[in-house]
Amino acid sequence: MPNSEYTGIMLYAQLTRENYIHTVFFELLEKAHELSQKLGGAEISAVCFASPDSIEGFRGAFENMGVNKVYYFEDKRLQNYSTEYYSKLFTNLVNEVKPEILLIGATNQGRDLAPRISSALHTGLTADCIELDINEKGLLAATRPTFGGELMATILCKNYPQMATVRPNVFKVHNVNYHVNTEFIKKDTSILDSLTNHVEILEFKKTVENEINNLDNADIVVAGGMGLKNEKGFELLQKFAHKIGGIVGATRPAVENGLAPHSVQIGQTGKTVRPKIYIACGISGAVQHTVGMDKAEHIIAINNDPNAPIFDIADTGIVGDFFEIAQKYIEM
Repeated sequence: MPNSEYTGIMLYAQLTRENYIHTVFFELLEKAHELSQKLGGAEISAVCFASPDSIEGFRGAFENMGVNKVYYFEDKRLQNYSTEYYSKLFTNLVNEVKPEILLIGATNQGRDLAPRISSALHTGLTADCIELDINEKGLLAATRPTFGGELMATILCKNYPQMATVRPNVFKVHNVNYHVNTEFIKKDTSILDSLTNHVEILEFKKTVENEINNLDNADIVVAGGMGLKNEKGFELLQKFAHKIGGIVGATRPAVENGLAPHSVQIGQTGKTVRPKIYIACGISGAVQHTVGMDKAEHIIAINNDPNAPIFDIADTGIVGDFFEIAQKYIEM
């Protein structure tokens, strides 16, 4: 049963290196408004860590977003992410505010931060969720794949706050304006004086691979599976994707067999994508892969097996040989 001592929904507003709020926050915020209504209009708050020169940059991002309170920690020591610093400040804030629900994006940073916080708070954490809801008892019902993606499990947390992480691109943003006067509350960071930061970040480098394979924001994703057979198949896939202005993705088996880098893996243990067009080439359609792409606006499947499960979720299905189809399209 709900604990009256804990109220409201708290979200982590992660800042990027460019001092923008990560898009996953706005996706979580969309869901938070839905959960808030089911909880009778629960207050929504956000938590942000920033250096002094980035404060003004993020304030405007909360305009008309329906966030009641923004708790922010301003300190030059918070310019770069620190597990020790962020988790300690975040945990102390949660103990003070006592939110009923705490949601964090399952980014690389969020996946490091969330378990640290849940452990310190002695509460549960449901990771990599694909759906969030409020059940008939007023508890957070967090759904995630389990047993290798064969089943979907809905998990309840018996302690508070009820915590969950959600990967980017799981929830869609509808850009609704919420006219709420957002209160910005600066929190004390003096406790950092007594903490030791065991990791010092010297430099950030963005690889060419990550610049080329920007799956998160791609309008067209062309993904390959083991049906492409070998490196030549993925070379053809790359040419096909370039021809239509798409970004290459891959299934886990293709990555594990060295046909594509892990950075382009889509599915339960890879990225979640939501492009306008998703072209599945030589992909059977196992649930471990489809949970990462089934929210695409239009799915096109190319497979020489007419009984492949991918056709069950495809909007357009092409039964045929990918090599022949792609080559003819490239030559057009």
